[in-house]
Amino acid sequence: MSAPLLASLLSDLATDFREPQFFWQVGTVLCCFALAWGVSRLLKTSVAGTHERASSGVVQLGVGSFSRVLTPALTLLFLLIGKAILGQWQHTNLIRLLFPVIGSLALIRFGFYVVRKTFARDGNLGKFLALFEKLFAGLVWVGVVLHFSGLWPDLLEAMDDLVIPVGKNKISLLTIFQASISVAITLIVALWASAALETRLMMLPTVHTSLKVVLSRVGRALLILIAILMSLTIVGIDLTVLSVFGGALGVGLGFGLQKIASSYVSGFIILLDRSMSIGDMITVDKFSGKVTQINTRYTVVLGPDGSESVIPNEMLVSTPVQNYSLTNSKVAMSTDLTVSYQTDLDTLLALLASAAAKVARVAQDPAPSASLIKFGADGFDIRVGFWISDPENGRVGVLSEVNLAIWQVIKEHNIDLPFPQRVVTLLKNEPSEAAKLS
Repeated sequence: MSAPLLASLLSDLATDFREPQFFWQVGTVLCCFALAWGVSRLLKTSVAGTHERASSGVVQLGVGSFSRVLTPALTLLFLLIGKAILGQWQHTNLIRLLFPVIGSLALIRFGFYVVRKTFARDGNLGKFLALFEKLFAGLVWVGVVLHFSGLWPDLLEAMDDLVIPVGKNKISLLTIFQASISVAITLIVALWASAALETRLMMLPTVHTSLKVVLSRVGRALLILIAILMSLTIVGIDLTVLSVFGGALGVGLGFGLQKIASSYVSGFIILLDRSMSIGDMITVDKFSGKVTQINTRYTVVLGPDGSESVIPNEMLVSTPVQNYSLTNSKVAMSTDLTVSYQTDLDTLLALLASAAAKVARVAQDPAPSASLIKFGADGFDIRVGFWISDPENGRVGVLSEVNLAIWQVIKEHNIDLPFPQRVVTLLKNEPSEAAKLS
């Protein structure tokens, strides 16, 4: 390019400004902006009902993206139509100048929306994402400035001439830059698609929770892998160059990363064989509580005291796990007491079982029972057994309520709870014959 594009456009605009036909360009631009604003308002109003009624996360995500870039996209469309019509009779330099400006605005808006939906779906925008948004906007506007100034081809040529040796191959800086941009874009799109896929899968009522998690994790991994391979292929990088990296990664997995790799594989095994699901009450090693998360590398267990334990999935596969909710969520519990030998056991056992049955959280099927365990040193040892169907709500509380109900029966019927009694006999030492003689 002999002259910068921006200077050429400004010179053409100055020439057009002296001609009466320039006002046709201004009128066309204003009409395009007005039409885009009016049509976007109508479309957003009609789509708003779809957004509210949409039960699918994919539909909501698509509607949000559509509304985000609707106005600049329609403006570009109407400007393109106006340029095609008006360009048959006169110059359209003003419309040409507006194309990259409005196009970059649409790109920035769409990019911000995709990044927010991919990495901050809960609405909490971190400092990194805020910095990324500013960096993205800055890069887009720098690209527009380079395009207007005519420096873009020169910059690309300079980057293409700068070659970096990679083993036996040589890669230009332009290729690395294009690969980075394509990988970033395809990776964000893949993460966006995986987020929509996960939302859709979690809404399926007939699929098991573990299978939903497996499908979402596998889908995300496949989408990321396909995105990276596609981006590298588009740029023109030979994928055989990655063979060295693949070999090094295999060696690393075999030695230093074997524990991490084992945890990842164990995570998929747990999700596929359905031996554990979110919400189950488990005990493994010294950890006990409710499963709140099953990730590909670790599982989070919420303890009764509110503490969260992060357990590697390898531990859940290689060690025995006690699952209270695998096929039946009911858990057996018991409490013991000792009564005196003068107690009428037939009457007392029935009263104790009835008292435990009156507690709200005690299951009625199977019904509570009271049994004579053994003849103790101080009286009859009795055990009151019962079942609960909601162990995730804790077991100390229901045990306390059952003990209070038993204590009420003991007070009402004057049941004697003996305390340990021991008879101590003191032996008097008789003097020996030698002592008597002396």
